[in-house]
Amino acid sequence: MSEPKTAKRDALMSIESKIQQIWEAEKAFEVNAPTIEEHPDISTIHEAHPKFLSTTAYPYLNGRLHLGHGFTISKIEFATGYHRLQGRRALFPLGWHCTGMPIRACADKLAREMEMFGKGYIVPEEPEVPEVENLNLKETPVAERVDPTKIVAKKGKVVAKNTGLKYQFQIMEQIGVPREEIHKFADPQHWLTYFPPIATADTKKIGYKIDFRRSFITTDANPFYDAFIRWQFNKLKALNKVKFGERYTIYSPKDGQPCMDHDRQSGEGVGPQDYTCIKLKVVEFSPETQAALAGNKEVEGKQIFMVAATLRPETMYGQTNCFVGVDIKYGIFKSHKSDELFLMTERAARNMAFQNLSPSNGEVVKVADLVGRQLVGSQVKAPLSTFASVYVLPMDGVLATKGTGVVTSVPSDSPDDFATVMDLKKKPDYYKIQPEWIVSYDPVPIINTPTYGSLAAPTICAQMKIASQKDKTQLALAKDAVYKDGFYNGVMIIGDHNGKPVQEAKPLIRQELIDAGLAVPYNEPENLVMSRSGDECVVALMDQWYLDYGEAEWRKQAEECLAGMNVYTEETRNAFEKNLAWLNKWACARSYGLGTRLPWDHNFLIESLSDSTIYMAYYTIAALLQGGSIDGSVPGPLGIKAEQMTDQAFEYILADGPLPTDTDIPKADLDKMKREFEYFYPLDVRTSGKELIPNHLTFAIYNHVALFPKKYWPRSIRANGHLLMNGEKMSKSLGNFLGLAEAVDKYGADAARLALADAGDSGEDANFEDSTANACILKLYTLMEWIQETLAAKDTYRKTGRDQYNFYDRVFESHMNKLINQAEADYEATFYREAVKGGFYELMAARDFYREACTLMDIPMNHDLIMRYIEVQTLIISPIVTHWSEYVWGTLLGKEGLVVNARWPKAGEVDENVLQEIEYLRRQLTSVRAAETQALKKKKKGKADVFDPFKPKKITILVAAKFPEWQEASIQVLKEAYRPEAAANGGKLFDDDFIKKELGAKGLMKDKKVMPFLHDLKKKAESQGASVFSRTLSFDELTLLGEHSEYLRKILGYDTFTLVKSDEVATVPELAAEEDIVRAAEQSVPGQPTFIVKNI
Repeated sequence: MSEPKTAKRDALMSIESKIQQIWEAEKAFEVNAPTIEEHPDISTIHEAHPKFLSTTAYPYLNGRLHLGHGFTISKIEFATGYHRLQGRRALFPLGWHCTGMPIRACADKLAREMEMFGKGYIVPEEPEVPEVENLNLKETPVAERVDPTKIVAKKGKVVAKNTGLKYQFQIMEQIGVPREEIHKFADPQHWLTYFPPIATADTKKIGYKIDFRRSFITTDANPFYDAFIRWQFNKLKALNKVKFGERYTIYSPKDGQPCMDHDRQSGEGVGPQDYTCIKLKVVEFSPETQAALAGNKEVEGKQIFMVAATLRPETMYGQTNCFVGVDIKYGIFKSHKSDELFLMTERAARNMAFQNLSPSNGEVVKVADLVGRQLVGSQVKAPLSTFASVYVLPMDGVLATKGTGVVTSVPSDSPDDFATVMDLKKKPDYYKIQPEWIVSYDPVPIINTPTYGSLAAPTICAQMKIASQKDKTQLALAKDAVYKDGFYNGVMIIGDHNGKPVQEAKPLIRQELIDAGLAVPYNEPENLVMSRSGDECVVALMDQWYLDYGEAEWRKQAEECLAGMNVYTEETRNAFEKNLAWLNKWACARSYGLGTRLPWDHNFLIESLSDSTIYMAYYTIAALLQGGSIDGSVPGPLGIKAEQMTDQAFEYILADGPLPTDTDIPKADLDKMKREFEYFYPLDVRTSGKELIPNHLTFAIYNHVALFPKKYWPRSIRANGHLLMNGEKMSKSLGNFLGLAEAVDKYGADAARLALADAGDSGEDANFEDSTANACILKLYTLMEWIQETLAAKDTYRKTGRDQYNFYDRVFESHMNKLINQAEADYEATFYREAVKGGFYELMAARDFYREACTLMDIPMNHDLIMRYIEVQTLIISPIVTHWSEYVWGTLLGKEGLVVNARWPKAGEVDENVLQEIEYLRRQLTSVRAAETQALKKKKKGKADVFDPFKPKKITILVAAKFPEWQEASIQVLKEAYRPEAAANGGKLFDDDFIKKELGAKGLMKDKKVMPFLHDLKKKAESQGASVFSRTLSFDELTLLGEHSEYLRKILGYDTFTLVKSDEVATVPELAAEEDIVRAAEQSVPGQPTFIVKNI
């Protein structure tokens, strides 16, 4: 009976299960600091007992872990395994985040659905439930600060978590919760007891080296962590880092509280965009509008303003008209002033209602409905404009989802406006307007720029040949160029601020407009934000507690910390620097969800991105406080109660504070906790997805520099991209999704781990390939099988000392030593894909070459070398393929102790000469095989008298003793023209004039071979430097080929193998008579012999 297709995978998984039981019994991943008795002096402890503390973003537990979690966690987990091999006490703890809205929102949905459908969630065929409108609003990147008054077509998408399921109970079923248990999840606290044990089991299943004694959940369900967060915020408040005041924040009217990043279904990272809303007073409505408002008592006797949001208040001097979208629905709304009405979109009115711009907070009072085409032809008074009044005109592409839907027009400085105005002037009938509404309203010079003069928009449109408002791509480029030049280099040439730089004038003009009642400040979300409760968020002006990120001194400390950190890539550093430059006040409290109560105001909870900034420090003492219970319900080994952990106690343990006076915890116990913290801190590396740089990771830097002495600031942060599945985004609805446990069930733990390592290491998105994971199963099983066979036959191998090594022994030894060093460097740099490439695939390839060479030459492999290979292979790959390595180490090799406690293999001497020699021989093999492949292609095309590699054959290799004189002379010229100092200062690497002069003087310019030869050499010099001028080989070419002629003959399958010096061809009559050999001899140069292959 044939074995099942999954037999190899199942065999590996059986081993993995047994190894995990061994780790559990041995408590392999529980790591402690040296006790005070072991090493009393903390100042020298790390020299005697090196450590490594690494953490990753603790997962949010509103479901099971997926492969994306596994990818991010693996970056830390692999590092932990490597640093254990280096003899460090490597600690990897992992907690579970439960703070915030998501769990509470889902629980509330389940409670509502239970009211609708009963405890069993039996849905009627046609349930009478309100339909949720499908909002298809387009979202543009947060980094783009676009002016809503300037219309640019952009494509985007809402990054939403779309499961394709309608009800929350269906989602619960999809993630594996039995229908009969779902009702329990209507209680948010049930989530905190249900998912953490599953997450723990899933991480154990894949073999992560986690010290689970230090795991915990957040929120006040864990009184110890709750006390820790209270200490954090009490200290921040005492340091004046937490403040109270009025500020703009993203807000969910439905939830009645700020909606922070972790509370969002979509729009993470989106913040408020600050605009100036210009009040365009209606002088006279168009006849269509007048008819629509006839008899409306709400508008009688009121001033009506069309309000236009702009990012460029300094350009208002140049208004020549205003624009509306003809199909957009507008409304007239009551404002904060009883005699003023605002005309805009309802979306804008909803935002204004939470910014003290409506009759009362949150109140939207619409008194009239209008459509854009009705407004065309109305006259308005535009503040600061040189025209007494301007007309309302149509514009293509005005968005109802940006700004207010009313767009003020400045054709002198906006390419979009200028292009639209020109369209209107050319085709008034087409746009259904009267010519007099626009024809005499020419662009007004308001800003002078060095690049585009005083009429920037007309100038650049002419330069770029923009003929219409439909030239969207060109207009986007023009707008970007004009706006940058105007803001950074422009000077005002009109108004009270004539002569001032735009950067200086802009805030002054804005404030003057507001103070004069001609404008109001207005904010809205930069892009669409949806809360997890399904509410489209607005911006609200609220009195609230906030962290004063961006405050000058605090920011300076954060920048100092970043400068001293390793962030692994320039892309990551640039992202941090950019974020520190703009990040400011951050609302840290809300009233809905789960979490820790604000210590001085229990009406508020600390939001989820604010209670997750320094929990890495809590890991160091969690095992002593919580006793392995994630919620602190079981007393820890010190028997301390949560109420004993006062702010003073935390300050003493974590921040070098004085001995506390408000707790009865014995000093010896406080010192035990202090020892754990002082030993493991600072954090050696922090890994998270790059999407957390704008919030969580930057917040972590800010909080560390505020709360801890400098010696405890984090040392490094590593940001990775997202994980794709087979080149596509993971999606449940598309069936392209794998849970962490599912991946282990499908591939086994080690194959999944190996494929995760192979997925990628940069900040770009990585790719988990199903084919790679399946190939890993075969690779691991085949290698294990080979090791078993090799060990069984080890007594048959050659037992000679190192002094009797043959060429192939020396090659294999040097390959191993070089790959040990290379893998060590890759692990240090956290390049796990490269570590797999060198430490697994290339090391196996080195073994394969050695094994094949020994077989071919009928020489037994060396016993000591092959045993060393098995040990080195096992150790190098053990941080990644840990179960497999543990099995080989303990069961097959019979080593004492665990491989996770072993030491990194020591690399011996690398003989670069022997590696150059084998590389040379390989190049010759490659060249001959390439020639044979080419011959086969010709033969398939039916060409006669073509060499047939499958018939008896002979090879003649022609070896040159020296380079042609023209090459030597040319190289000497190039060497003399080499100018590395000039290149370092922005000059040229070679003096071309010198080269031409010298080549001409030597008569080499006439030789057509010279210039292409030097061109190639110059290219090599750009990357390799002066080494390209050295033409000396480290070995005698003819001797090397002679010594290994039998190996080459056998591996290539030739019957005869002849070596000839190229300069002797002419002296041997039988060779000189063959034209192909003569030509080959002329082409041969040192290091690149030529050859002739023929059938016998």
